[in-house]
Amino acid sequence: MTSPQGLDTLRDRYRMVRLIRGFEELALELVRSGDIVGGTHPYIGQEAVAVGVCSALEPGDQLTSTHRGHGHVLAKGADPARLLAELTGRATGLNQGRGGSMHAADLSLGILGANGIVGAGAPIAVGAAWAARLAGQPRVVASFFGDGALNQGVVLEAFNLAAMWQVPVVFVCENNGYATTLPASVAVAGSALGRAEAFGIKAVTVDGMDTEAVRAAALEAVEHARSGEGPVFLECVTYRFEGHHTMERRLRPVYRTEEELDGWRLRDPLHHAAALVEDAAEVDREVAEVLSAAREFALSSPVPEVSGAADHLYASGLRPRAGSLA
Repeated sequence: MTSPQGLDTLRDRYRMVRLIRGFEELALELVRSGDIVGGTHPYIGQEAVAVGVCSALEPGDQLTSTHRGHGHVLAKGADPARLLAELTGRATGLNQGRGGSMHAADLSLGILGANGIVGAGAPIAVGAAWAARLAGQPRVVASFFGDGALNQGVVLEAFNLAAMWQVPVVFVCENNGYATTLPASVAVAGSALGRAEAFGIKAVTVDGMDTEAVRAAALEAVEHARSGEGPVFLECVTYRFEGHHTMERRLRPVYRTEEELDGWRLRDPLHHAAALVEDAAEVDREVAEVLSAAREFALSSPVPEVSGAADHLYASGLRPRAGSLA
């Protein structure tokens, strides 16, 4: 199998982990400079999940993402320059600057969209998988969400339908231990696996800081789903090194200890992936060039014309009544 993102070798996967890390660091810089308005939800620390799962997908497969979705979008093959242009609200962005950080999509790559609503991608993934089955397409849909989505009713409804219909969905729970600032330990009764197992869904826990461990589990999950054996739930135990949102850099809420952060940093997926390749420094240089070009592309791109603000609001092409935008 050849992944559409070119993630077939250890070097490929390290390069993507490095790209996501560098992209997120660049995004933080652009938030501080004001070029990205409204902030972002950094994915730093969780890169192994996106790369491991997406390396197991085939070209025709799809995914749904989250408000913390830049890593998923990049790992599925999106152009980092166009994604950065999207974050900076430019007309050259993946969605012409209209989606921004939380709603990036590229249907040509099977990226059905990030989503600002917690857990909202799960039912979309089930619907997409069901549609593919009706069309006779051997497609798998991966649905990413965090531990904070485990208590969302729509996620449990998605589990139920996926299990009843035996649709080819891989539910990927990125359990980073916190829903914003609320520890999962005081918010989730039972266990993450228990949520899925209650619906008869095959459920597996994996080290979400290890790209290769995630990949191995994802390959099995994708094969299980594609072969018609029903959905799979992957709990990837991971950790975000940055705050829930860039606003935390200003508000500085205290809900994690330095000891906790330091302990997780010892398991940094970037360092783990780098140790598996011989020319990590060369890869770093390649990625730095890509990101430099992406920054130049994004910041030199035009902003959308005000006259087109109402474009793309209606599938039929209808525009709102004259004067309604006044």
